[in-house]
Amino acid sequence: MTIGAVLLQTVDLVFTFLYLAIMARIILSWFRLDPYHPVSLFLYRVTEPILGFFRGIIPPIGMIDISPIVAIVVLGIVQQVLFLAMQGL
Repeated sequence: MTIGAVLLQTVDLVFTFLYLAIMARIILSWFRLDPYHPVSLFLYRVTEPILGFFRGIIPPIGMIDISPIVAIVVLGIVQQVLFLAMQGL
């Protein structure tokens, strides 16, 4: 296995983890959960830097926060660009 293949798999794993963390946070936001529960804290710490950035650019529409959707789309674009850039490694 080449260094490029290992790098591609690592990048894929990181982006998959971020997608799953954002999706979990979306789903958990529909329920009343203890914000100090270890799972809630972990998801918040992992996703808030990304979601907070997009919330600063795109304010909520009424009571709906679309920053997770925008974050997922942008992460997908960044992932594809990175994959294309690393194809030659």
